[in-house]
Amino acid sequence: MNTPRSLLERRLARLQSIPGLAAVLAENRIGLEKEGLRVAPDGRIAATPHPRALGAALTHPWITTDFSEALLELITPALVGAEAAVAWLSDLHRYVHRHLGDELLWATSMPCVIAGAGGIPLADYGTSNAAIMKTAYRRGLGNRYGRAMQVIAGVHFNFSFADAFWEHYQASEDAGRDARAFRDCAQMGMVRNLQRLGWLVPYLFGASPAICASFVRGQTTDLRAFDDDTLYYPHATSLRMGDIGYQNQQEQGTGIKACYDSLDAYVRSLTWAIQTPCPQYETIGVKVGERYEQLNANVLQIENEYYSTVRPKQLTEWMERPTLALRRRGIRYVELRSPDVNVFEPVGVEAEQLRFFAVLMLHALLADSPVISSRERRDIDTNQVLTAHRGREPGLCLVRAREPVELRLWARELLDAMLGSAELLDGGADGPHSQAVRAQRAKVREPELTPSARVLAAMRESGEGFFEFSRRLSLAHRATLLQGALDPAREAELDRQAAESVADQQRLESETDESFDAFLARYFAQGET
Repeated sequence: MNTPRSLLERRLARLQSIPGLAAVLAENRIGLEKEGLRVAPDGRIAATPHPRALGAALTHPWITTDFSEALLELITPALVGAEAAVAWLSDLHRYVHRHLGDELLWATSMPCVIAGAGGIPLADYGTSNAAIMKTAYRRGLGNRYGRAMQVIAGVHFNFSFADAFWEHYQASEDAGRDARAFRDCAQMGMVRNLQRLGWLVPYLFGASPAICASFVRGQTTDLRAFDDDTLYYPHATSLRMGDIGYQNQQEQGTGIKACYDSLDAYVRSLTWAIQTPCPQYETIGVKVGERYEQLNANVLQIENEYYSTVRPKQLTEWMERPTLALRRRGIRYVELRSPDVNVFEPVGVEAEQLRFFAVLMLHALLADSPVISSRERRDIDTNQVLTAHRGREPGLCLVRAREPVELRLWARELLDAMLGSAELLDGGADGPHSQAVRAQRAKVREPELTPSARVLAAMRESGEGFFEFSRRLSLAHRATLLQGALDPAREAELDRQAAESVADQQRLESETDESFDAFLARYFAQGET
């Protein structure tokens, strides 16, 4: 008797029958956001301001800062192809390094030499109301979760399917439905599946199995001592994604968990959190004297505070609330936030990895995606932490459909199932996307090939702790990038953008004609009518 084909197999078969679909999928877009901590030559977080030659962090579209003045964030446009995205990011790194003097961009996700919260300067965006709001939000994050958590760096992979693909896909699935409603529904299903399978990312690409002891100084942990200054777990993949990384700690106290049943449910759940007071945060105070210690005392200050490994996103207008943008225009792209900075790559990521993520996105879109129950939500969170802390442990089991399953068995099954999506992207067998999937199979067969295992092996071989290892690679990456050629046209473009961003910031500051209190009230009132 023939075994019935799965929904994934039926969808793949329908799409494979469409002539020229590979050329359509080749127009999918990739954007990258890569964080990197500026450090002094001794490895301490840089106390210097954001380099003026790089432009104004408030208004520059590609070179900005995240939580700290020292935490650079480099952003590429949405580009066609993995190679184009890596090339753009490489140019940004080359340009930045030319303006850092003797400072380094730290090569790993986890910071080093944390000398207390006072040594982590908040990002400064100027004197406009928008700038004051961004800094106040970051002050609130520090007050709520501690500043050390906020200087962990990562890579965000932003992915959007080509418009022509959506037309073909909807024609094969639900031709009569409103186009925007179809896309939003399909992409929320994709987001749910990316959460279900999210543990695979730290296993395959996690590169933070060890940390500086200074990161958890004063805390009680069960981390083991690698040397006097380094802590680790023997089989960890990504401590950044584990219990010691940045999490929304208020989930245990208030029950906040975004709902991914639909886009409307997602927007409503975040809106509730932004509007609902939290007694724990009320004790901090909001405006203490003349300074805002946080934007409000609610469960979330704004949408971006909610930590998630994956987010549905829409491009926002200036000072437009993200949930309002989603409600008005639907989902534009999906953001995968879990990848660590790849310590072995000068820019923290490489093209094969991005091709694999593109396959993961398509697979997550096409596979069946029922809503996530409260039980499955707990299993998803458990699987993530287990993989982050113990992912390479022989025989480690995760939870799938309420039953234990060996991580390596589940990973092999997933990678086998993903080959169909890879071949769809390649337009045939054994193309670059298929090769990217097969490369990950090797890491499942031989866990010592994973970046996390390679980090620990390199530290042991060289006799280095985490600080020495990270500093050595940071110096090597700087040398590599400074030796690389920067196209004169790209350099001129970045010079122009830096100057324009400074002018834009100055214009905003000169136009500020209302109190910050009024500005903030107007910001949160958006969409109420």
